[in-house]
Order: sequence, then C-alpha cells, then structure tokens
Amino acid sequence: MIRLLVADDQELAREGLRQLLSPEPGIDFLGAARDGDELVRMAREHRPDVILTDIRMPGTDGITAIRRVLARTPGVPIVALTTFDTDEYLFGALEAGAVGFLLKDGDPGLYLAAVRAAHRGQGLVDPQVTLRLVRRFAAPPARPAAPELTAREKEVLRLVALGRSNAEIAGDLHIAPGTAKIHVSRILTKIGVRTRVQAAIHAYRAGLVPPEE
Repeated sequence: MIRLLVADDQELAREGLRQLLSPEPGIDFLGAARDGDELVRMAREHRPDVILTDIRMPGTDGITAIRRVLARTPGVPIVALTTFDTDEYLFGALEAGAVGFLLKDGDPGLYLAAVRAAHRGQGLVDPQVTLRLVRRFAAPPARPAAPELTAREKEVLRLVALGRSNAEIAGDLHIAPGTAKIHVSRILTKIGVRTRVQAAIHAYRAGLVPPEE
C-alpha cells in the first residue's frame, strides 16, 4: 500500500487529485495540504511513502517545502507538479530533491505512474520537458568525473542516468539486484545527493553519459 500525501493551494486541484488517485488499488490517500507549511507539518505527522506537491503556492512555495520536508523526513520521494513550464521550476524542484516533475496539463495517467515509480525508488519526468532537461545536462562537462567513484560505481551511475532500475542495472552488469542497490546507495552518499534524478544530473555534468546516449 502506498501512503500518499498531496499539496496544492487550489481546492479544485486538491479534490481532483483525490478523485483521480484515491480509488486506485494500492493507494492510501492520506490527505491534502493547502500550502507548503501545512505540507511540512502533515509530512512529519503522517510519514507518507510518496508526496505529490504543487510548486507555486502562497507563503512557503513548493520548492522550499520540498527542502524542508526532506530535511525533516529524509528519504520520502516527492513528485513536483506545476502549471508553469519554466526552467526555474523544473530545475529548482529537481535540485531541491524532487524525484519527478509533472505538468498539470499533461496526461493524467502520468500522475499514477509517477507515484508508483517514486515508490519503487525511480523518477519520472513529464515527456514534455524531458528533452529540455537532457539538453541542459548533456552539455560539455562542468567538472571531471568524480574521482572518488570506482570504475564500477561510475558504470552504475551512467546506467542510473540512462533511467535504468536497480533490476535492470543488475541484468546489464551481471550482478545481483541487491548488489546494484548497494552500489546506488553508496554512489548517492559519495556524490552528496539524495535522489536518482540528482545523481543523473551529476552524471551528465561529469561527462559520464555521452550526448548521443
């Protein structure tokens, strides 16, 4: 069962998310916060498995709320939502620690897919902005590949950046899924990030993923 918490300052949006997601098998809809402050409080109180939050909210905005939630409840996967397709929101949310990013005018089916992916430890970015994300981070490396990573860890990080799950990484490298999971966890710690999306950004910036991939 996925314990889901959502946040949006608009009542119609909150109700829409409830009607869309609460009937789904395996979803336990915990409630809906009206702003960033309430989201932080409810996340601490309910300890959700996944959070779905709007970015543009009065008072404490979604990006600030993401940082505060993760500071108080480390590890909870958060998917960011927005009506506004801007680089500021996209990169701000992902760099704050969101594992996914969806546009509100996108395919409604992506909401459930993003929640389930987040619960599996994966990220999902709306196809409408994926190309922009890749183009930004497929630029020439901003710094050399992290020297603290072993050759195997660099290969695992490259596969993470290509969107592979732990099971797929294990299959590609002919290792046990548990070993792949350990590698990913160590990589996140070594490069100082919290999410696979942030790790993917690091991999692109470090030049571990050629643009043609």
